[in-house]
Amino acid sequence: MNDLKARLQVSGPYVIGREVKRAIQKVLADGADPTNRVMTLTPERPAGRSALLCYRLEPFLLRPEQQPSGHIQYWVTAQMARTLLDLGYEVDVASQSNRGYWPRKPYALVIDVRHVLERIAPMLDAGCVKIVHLDTAHLVFHNAAEARRLLALQHRRGVTIPPSRFLTPNLGLEHADCGTMSGNDFTFGTFEYAGKPIYRVPIPSPITCPWPDAKDFGAVRRRFLFFASHGLVHKGLDLVLEAFTRMPDLHLTVCGPLDSEPAFVDAYRTELYHTPNIETVGWIDTTSVRLRELADASVAMILPTCSEGASTSTIEGMHAGVIPMVTYECGVDVGDFGVLFKQGTIDEIVAQAAQLSSLSSSELRQRARAAWECARARHTRERFVVEYRRTIETIVASFRNGGRAGQDSYRDARQPT
Repeated sequence: MNDLKARLQVSGPYVIGREVKRAIQKVLADGADPTNRVMTLTPERPAGRSALLCYRLEPFLLRPEQQPSGHIQYWVTAQMARTLLDLGYEVDVASQSNRGYWPRKPYALVIDVRHVLERIAPMLDAGCVKIVHLDTAHLVFHNAAEARRLLALQHRRGVTIPPSRFLTPNLGLEHADCGTMSGNDFTFGTFEYAGKPIYRVPIPSPITCPWPDAKDFGAVRRRFLFFASHGLVHKGLDLVLEAFTRMPDLHLTVCGPLDSEPAFVDAYRTELYHTPNIETVGWIDTTSVRLRELADASVAMILPTCSEGASTSTIEGMHAGVIPMVTYECGVDVGDFGVLFKQGTIDEIVAQAAQLSSLSSSELRQRARAAWECARARHTRERFVVEYRRTIETIVASFRNGGRAGQDSYRDARQPT
């Protein structure tokens, strides 16, 4: 009986039937998957044109009280849609993870962040303006940078930690007319190869905070904060932990999603939980009072990340009045007020943390104030609303006039943000 069953399983009709069953199951599953839905938004004053926005779908499926507060991209997606509606577009919103969407109407404008554009580009009208929103560094660089960090950790500690931020590279920019991005010169440099115009828009922050005027910088000069999302090796937490084990007179507070990265926790359990000058808090909501309290008790935030589009956590720290200590690859310009790691090594973290903690209270206050003022001036939701609309209007006007924007678009737009 078992032999008969085995023969049937490799027979032509059985194989065909099995594949048909799998295909039906996939269709049914995709139909139930909310990421495969498309939401249509209608403007108050229609201008007779349609746009497709492929980013996050959650803002349009969830009630306001259900909206995720942990990442600004949900708000950014909703604001992009509002901008298009204000400009008179009927907006179809699809998830960036939608694997089966095909154009259902002629689009005058398409904005995508991942893989949709490269699939549907051949089906779009010749006059459609195609924009890719670059919310990471180029994913080839992104993946390679994390692989180098993981390899260095393996050699340094004799442990292999699986990657947690690897993403499949896309060809969005190759199929787009231009791009928008929120990073710095580093981020732009990872896309420069494509020779496409790239417009910079400011990265907004989920939070804004009043200046902590009562903060005693002399009392907190030796206290540092690590605050980041998943991908702890990618973000450089391993380097920071090893650095602070060499500096028992300095204190580190660690905030991050440790529960989701057990291999990292196993490798650094001693540093995380059994080192007197290191306090591990775990994941914390960016809008929580607790995070504000930790920022008020810290002089600086350390983030030696290896690749970002633009680090939201760095911007949040600046809004909270802490001095940023970051790598160039964090995607945020920190001016003279911050500390820019040139190599991002353990030795450099040790040297820079020691040097910062030795500065006078007045200089620490001055640098923190400059960071806070920069965040308030450049990285707010209000600033994003204004700049993103101006950018879309500039791009559309350029293509309506029969040409593409010049290659200096990124350089020209860099300073105001």
